[in-house]
Amino acid sequence: MTMIKKGMLISLSAMVVLGVTGCGGDTPKPAEEEGDFRCHKEGVLAPEWACTPDVAGAFADVGSAPLSAAGEGFSRREALANARSNLAQQVESKVKDKVETFVRGTGIGSGESVDKVTTQVSKQVAQVTLKGSKQVKYWQNPKTNTIYVEVAVPESSINEEAKAAVKTSLKNDDAMWQQFQSKNALESLDKEFPTD
Repeated sequence: MTMIKKGMLISLSAMVVLGVTGCGGDTPKPAEEEGDFRCHKEGVLAPEWACTPDVAGAFADVGSAPLSAAGEGFSRREALANARSNLAQQVESKVKDKVETFVRGTGIGSGESVDKVTTQVSKQVAQVTLKGSKQVKYWQNPKTNTIYVEVAVPESSINEEAKAAVKTSLKNDDAMWQQFQSKNALESLDKEFPTD
């Protein structure tokens, strides 16, 4: 065999060996299978509610605050205030969507009056949310001492308040109140905001 043929044979053998070894072994897993999707806060495994607040039959949200030199009580109140603010925004947004759907769906008023009713009701309900919410869970990060609290307010009390606010808002406009009564929209209101 000539030197060129031996060189080609060796090169061909090396490529075959590399091809076989390159195909062997475990196939790499996608990145999402390798990750840890449990709840982590500031590098520490946290209770699931700290990432995904969920209370059956209630609106819920989480707030946090670093441990202050003023003490744990002060930080807990700050975390509660943050949680209530988050909760009020969540409730206001959901109530606004439901009221808009109700008012438009029942054909009460023009676009401008729909916006007016929606804004009045959602703000009023958000204020009630702040007063009616209660702390349901508490956790302090052992690494950073940050305090986390979950607050909740029963969905039925939000719905009661929303229905009352819609009626009050519609009564403030005689034409809209007449439309509301003549269309018997109360059933539709009860469906949008069910209470026990």
